[in-house]
Amino acid sequence: MFQIIWKETHIDFMGKRFIAFTLSGLLVLAGIFAFIQISLGNANLGIEFVGGTAMQISFSKPVPLDQARGAIRGTGITGEELQNIEGKNAIFVRVKRVDIGTNPEETAEKRITDALRKLDDKLTIDSSESIGPTIGKELRDKAILAIIFATLGLLIYIAIRFDYKFGIAAAIATFHDVLAVLGVVYILNIEITLFIITALLTLAGYSLTDTVVVFDRIRENLRKNPRMPFMDLLNASINQVLSRTIITSLTVLLVLVALFFFGGTVLHDFSFALGFGVIVGTYSSIFVASPLLLIWRGGGSGKLIGQVKREQPTAAATSKP
Repeated sequence: MFQIIWKETHIDFMGKRFIAFTLSGLLVLAGIFAFIQISLGNANLGIEFVGGTAMQISFSKPVPLDQARGAIRGTGITGEELQNIEGKNAIFVRVKRVDIGTNPEETAEKRITDALRKLDDKLTIDSSESIGPTIGKELRDKAILAIIFATLGLLIYIAIRFDYKFGIAAAIATFHDVLAVLGVVYILNIEITLFIITALLTLAGYSLTDTVVVFDRIRENLRKNPRMPFMDLLNASINQVLSRTIITSLTVLLVLVALFFFGGTVLHDFSFALGFGVIVGTYSSIFVASPLLLIWRGGGSGKLIGQVKREQPTAAATSKP
């Protein structure tokens, strides 16, 4: 069906692998740098990871965001995030951990409430949540471990379904995608929240699925053409599933573009991170995962090194009279 939509191509993807490796190297380096900075807390981390206060406040009359922001900043609090709640005279306020001095009664919540009461003395606090720095650090560490363990789990799955070389290639490609998105998020100074972590975990699963489609066709062609030059076999396999891969990615991107523009502030960064990840994931299944298999090719045949070695004794035995 996909061939009707997209004619079969004959692109030499493997011939462009060195250019792709250079680009991927830059993305991975940026991602590793971002990962180190995030681990050290030197990034734009959300209140989930550094501690802070989140409040929902209702007013008895409309209060413009600019006035509310000015009142909060007048208390010495900066880096605040304010969002109107549709259908209500209410706002959602998020501020990261601030220095409140030695007075135990002085809190960020009290500062914000006192400042906003000057605009409306009948305001009510609908909800308030504070996260301490210790809990924030614990959440940050758990988020990092979640990404690592999820990727290792994917490696084991691929190794069982295909071959350990396929598993290693798929894991490297998945780490590549996660690091690439992490690097871009860090460079653009996007706030790293639980939504970004969710996007990275979702990306890991999507990237694996995309890679499995290519690997499945490679495995099928290995059985049909065991003596075909491996580079030609990889190119043929990728070209055969290219239409399916692109159409699937475009379908997902259309949904994410809609979320980016119409999903509100909460889903804005999530959809951007996942959308960029989908593009990188499609790229890596072609230009990262597959070329890595080429590194492990067995001579000029279509078999991987392990397969060639296992068949050599059999071939020698059949040659005896």
